[in-house]
Amino acid sequence: MTTIPSPRSKRHARIEIIPLIDIIFFLLATFVMVSVAMVKNNGIALNLPVASTGSAQPHDNLTTVSINSGGALFLDKQEVTMAELSAALGSLAARGNDPHVSLSGDVKSEFGTAMAVLDEIRGKGITKISIETRAKPK
Repeated sequence: MTTIPSPRSKRHARIEIIPLIDIIFFLLATFVMVSVAMVKNNGIALNLPVASTGSAQPHDNLTTVSINSGGALFLDKQEVTMAELSAALGSLAARGNDPHVSLSGDVKSEFGTAMAVLDEIRGKGITKISIETRAKPK
């Protein structure tokens, strides 16, 4: 008696895991790059001073005031005068949502300008103020 071969193969299906790991790492790298690109930067490009005791601050509800090396003032990348900055800070404080202001200045900017801006911020009743620095190289 002759046997008819079964149409099913004797080999079992296998899931190859190496290509799946490659795909997972590719997706992970893609999501990391997209999330890094989505970080919102409100300030202008500055040469920030170095500090070894700095710590990260939350970026929610953040308004950035920047002073470049020439002494020009910027409010969230918009160049403003001291009077315009004062008016904008007054309206920001009047909203009452507990604003957080980040003060950043170029390493070559004048200390007097930074103190005048800091005094203006505090004069409007804003108490959450951070000074932006870069980490000290090790």
